[in-house]
Amino acid sequence: MSEAATNAVPEAETLLEVSNIEVIYDHVILVLKGVSLSVPKGGITALLGGNGAGKTTTLKAISNLLGAERGEVTKGSITYRGERVQDLDPAALVRKGVIQVMEGRHCFEHLTVEENLLTGAYTRRDGRAEIERDLELVYTYFPRLKERRRSQAGYTSGGEQQMTAIGRALMSRPEMILLDEPSMGLAPQLVEDIFERVRSLNEQEGVSFLLAEQNTNVALRFAHYGYILESGRIVMDGDAERLRENDDVKEFYLGVSDEGRRSFRDVRSYRRRKRWLS
Repeated sequence: MSEAATNAVPEAETLLEVSNIEVIYDHVILVLKGVSLSVPKGGITALLGGNGAGKTTTLKAISNLLGAERGEVTKGSITYRGERVQDLDPAALVRKGVIQVMEGRHCFEHLTVEENLLTGAYTRRDGRAEIERDLELVYTYFPRLKERRRSQAGYTSGGEQQMTAIGRALMSRPEMILLDEPSMGLAPQLVEDIFERVRSLNEQEGVSFLLAEQNTNVALRFAHYGYILESGRIVMDGDAERLRENDDVKEFYLGVSDEGRRSFRDVRSYRRRKRWLS
């Protein structure tokens, strides 16, 4: 079976719909400009772009975390299962099944790994037995965490902290996880490991993902669909396999052209020729 066939996701209902949103910080700084995207049930959707493109702001707009940074959605709408959710508080959104794993992992350093995981269940009301069952499920997907469960999270490795952050999100029993820069600061082998876990959770547990990533090459190998952000705007979108084969994406994000791999300096000097910005 081809990788394109493997990555294909059947037609499914839309869980998340972001329609033409604008985000402003401090009442004057326009960061997102008419961003629209959707995430289907059972899909892995990648939000791609360089540093400062607006990926994290997009995720925070969805998860209603902009207020802590004096940001707000001033235009457009965000709906989940057809219901407008942009005015909900973050805890209410978690109860509806949407949770964000923040960039930089953000574990509670003074708590143990297991205590960190259990904090993810704070919105649940289904009893300790169910929570314990889900804790074992997290350990099934991340066996390293079971080995380190009594260790203080602040003394674990970057990869273990990323696993802890994802595991903590899973403890809320999410239908969708917003995953921000999961590869940041990790060795290539650990990045592959994290993305393999994401794919397993998607295929075996039915968790949908919207992941923001600078590592376009890895993200497009695991995602079903991708959106590319540039300066707060969506400039391209499509099936992951099609994006991987697109000449512009190869040139600007994968560093490869018809003449072979290009240096970062070559790509920078060529950036003004981007067809989608002309």
